[in-house]
Amino acid sequence: MSIEQPYNEIINKEKESIHSLQKKILIVACLRMSCILLGIIFCYRFWENTYLTFTLFLFFLISFILLLKVHEKLFYKKKYSLALIHLAENELKGLNNNFSSFDGAPEEINPEHSFSFDLDIFGDQSLFQSINRTIGSLGKNILIEYFVTPSTNTDEIINRQKAIQELKNKPKLMNHFRVSGTIDKKEDICIEKFSKSFKPNQIYFYKNKLWSLFIYLVPITYLIGLILALTGIISSYWIGLLWIITFTISTLQIKKVNKILNIFDKKTDVLSSYSYLFKVIEDENFSSELLKTNQNLLLGHKEKASRIIYKLSRYCSNLNMGLAYPIVLFFNPVFLWNVRYAYLIEKWLTNYHSSIFPWMQALGRFDAFVSLGTFSYNHPEYIIPNPTNEQFILEGKEIGHPLLSRNTCVKNNITINKKSFFMVITGANMAGKSTYLRTIGTNYLLACLGAPVYAEDFLFTPSNLVTNLRTSDSLVNNESYFFSELKRLKMIIDRLKSGEHLFIILDEILKGTNSEDKQKGSIALIQQLIHLKSNGMIATHDLELGKLEVQYPSHIENYCFESHIIDNKLSFSYKMQRGIAENMNATFLMKQMGITGL
Repeated sequence: MSIEQPYNEIINKEKESIHSLQKKILIVACLRMSCILLGIIFCYRFWENTYLTFTLFLFFLISFILLLKVHEKLFYKKKYSLALIHLAENELKGLNNNFSSFDGAPEEINPEHSFSFDLDIFGDQSLFQSINRTIGSLGKNILIEYFVTPSTNTDEIINRQKAIQELKNKPKLMNHFRVSGTIDKKEDICIEKFSKSFKPNQIYFYKNKLWSLFIYLVPITYLIGLILALTGIISSYWIGLLWIITFTISTLQIKKVNKILNIFDKKTDVLSSYSYLFKVIEDENFSSELLKTNQNLLLGHKEKASRIIYKLSRYCSNLNMGLAYPIVLFFNPVFLWNVRYAYLIEKWLTNYHSSIFPWMQALGRFDAFVSLGTFSYNHPEYIIPNPTNEQFILEGKEIGHPLLSRNTCVKNNITINKKSFFMVITGANMAGKSTYLRTIGTNYLLACLGAPVYAEDFLFTPSNLVTNLRTSDSLVNNESYFFSELKRLKMIIDRLKSGEHLFIILDEILKGTNSEDKQKGSIALIQQLIHLKSNGMIATHDLELGKLEVQYPSHIENYCFESHIIDNKLSFSYKMQRGIAENMNATFLMKQMGITGL
């Protein structure tokens, strides 16, 4: 079965569902209108019979309300089906390498980063855009963090792999989570600021024993007074006096109540909108350690996080009601309504405000893992790489670039199985050197994320990845191309000297200087990299660098990508082979384009 088939089935199924729902919505709308018309007709017909008229009015009113609830549920199901169709259509586009429906985080493009700029991790048609399915900034920021600081811990990578593979096998859960998070678009929030804003500056009611007593004593006093007044033991005037006293007490607390409401500033609406997403995570049975640990953050209290947040939402809603008529005239004095709910909110904040940050982090992590799980689901032909703690190893067979079309992608192998070892890769222009470097770098990054890789086999030692593939000059900083490259290389050397383990990928060292300096500098750099016991790959047009294999047979091996000119036509196999390139094509290409008459 092709991976497109499940998404096509979703589209067809949900379109049929929408067709059925539209019929039901029309029927319910007609029934609602009938309730109104029949209610008017019957009430008018039996107007003289007060009891019957009231009964009929109540019957049609309740029927109308119930039908309104049914309409809301049907309309929500329709919105859900439309969102699910939209999700499936976007995934089908993604399977054809059209990722325009997804956020590529172009704001994260950073030429100074160790590898993300060189490997096209962020931006349009980037690796991140091909994977990112997060429903909000919470998950997106965590997923970005995974990309810019990939793990070098083998156990962590294995745990991530298990979590991603578990989600891969739960496509309905992932789709349900994504659709639930996009039907009513949630406001993007900053987790740190958001959680800190729930910390009350001052507690007015909760820790005051007098108010703790009053919120229960006042309603009881009214109940006793009402009983005594009805039995004639006291005059009803005493009830009026009690009302005046308690109304004054509740009114005097309005400023404090407003300060409590200002803590939230509509934040409860945002928080409660995530409540259902929490519930999706809470109600699922997970087996992988990471997903269970993440879920337990939402189940750590006596009640689930979703329920706790729902309570806060109700408290705030009721407190707002206490500021409106007629509640302000009846409920506030009789039940100390505003003080009661201000007290309950302060109690909630005291007990749970410190939990908001870990709750939102748990939601964001799950969101990020859903993206990685969806990526794994969409690429069933990708394999789970094998991380190892052994001295540096990177061995892979039939490795392809995940952003290249499956039909045109040419796959290659890699073998680095010892410390202090470099592959020197030579070849003509357009023969495939740079693509190969990016292919290895991109799959290595995926492996360190815990994601599947585009290969038949992939064994690796997690290390920090550093590249230098497309250094550019900077007019803003008044830096030349050559100086920018030197800064980059110095950063690599400094990190190695500090004891950091790096996997290094370089393309055409010292491009910004003359041939003689370039050659001498390149040889000196490679010698220093070997001395510092690093590992990596270096692509170059300089065939002289191939001679280093003779000097350092245990540390350097030559590989190449050849081009062929047959019958005045240039062709490439894009397959890497052992040795130094023999054919170059710059002069031929210039002649073909009319740049030179040679």
